Amino acid sequence: MQNKDYSVCIVGLGSMGMGAAQSCIRAGLTTYGADINPVALEQLKQQGAKETATSAQAFADKLDAVLLLVVNAVQVKKILFGESGLAQHLKAGTPVMVSSTISAADAKEIEKGLAEFGLNMLDAPVSGGAVKAAAGEMTVMASGAEQTFSQLAPVLDAVAGKVYRVGEEIGLGATVKIVHQLLAGVHIAAGAEAMALAARAGIPLDVMYDVVTNAAGNSWMFENRMRHVVDGDYSPKSAVDIFVKDLGLVADTAKSLHFPLPLASTALNMFTEASNAGFGREDDSAVIKIFSGIELPKGKENA
Repeated sequence: MQNKDYSVCIVGLGSMGMGAAQSCIRAGLTTYGADINPVALEQLKQQGAKETATSAQAFADKLDAVLLLVVNAVQVKKILFGESGLAQHLKAGTPVMVSSTISAADAKEIEKGLAEFGLNMLDAPVSGGAVKAAAGEMTVMASGAEQTFSQLAPVLDAVAGKVYRVGEEIGLGATVKIVHQLLAGVHIAAGAEAMALAARAGIPLDVMYDVVTNAAGNSWMFENRMRHVVDGDYSPKSAVDIFVKDLGLVADTAKSLHFPLPLASTALNMFTEASNAGFGREDDSAVIKIFSGIELPKGKENA
């Protein structure tokens, strides 16, 4: 089958989903998009999508694959199995790639629900941020049957720079992503703490940022997120509340394994404090705002 004869729908056109959809269009796949945001639907249509709608039900019978990139398991379940759920309208055997960050237990429950409609699931969380998504270079950490990987090969080729096959059992991909999010959340929290200390000590934050990004203390998250702090720009690429959710999943996983996570627990408390203070919908770098007694750079719009 040539790419133009392969139809995929991306459900959830946020920063990651939009990038994935653009990558599918660029790869020559017949691409559909579904989202409740009319601006995102129009944007994707203008960039070459075959069709866009608030629900993928409208074109479900034309699809060879579905990719879900919504916020959480509640949304995944509602889209697939809700009142006007997508699962019942898809052709039997259609592969569903679930790329939201969810628990292993939720992944297994979703697989069971899809199986009742004769549908195949790939438990396939992604990472890389909006830039990597737009470039078709996301990292995919996936588990599922060999056949499902094969069915989704055109989509994986389009959206991923690297695909890790974690195993056949659904839930393994979700768990790898949760462990990854432990690091991502702790790195942002540690970066914020370091920059807050620098601010308190009177070190210009652009200087501190340059030093760290050219020295051993750097991390991808520090380099990416603390740039937002230096610029005073907290428009959300990934929001504080996303890490309240993700580090909550980390904590739940650790609890189920009776395993202590002192650093991840502290990071979760920091993001929760930031959300409680009203910064939940700001960029996750806004976790730095929990520190009092410091002055942070102002963005151009606030200057």
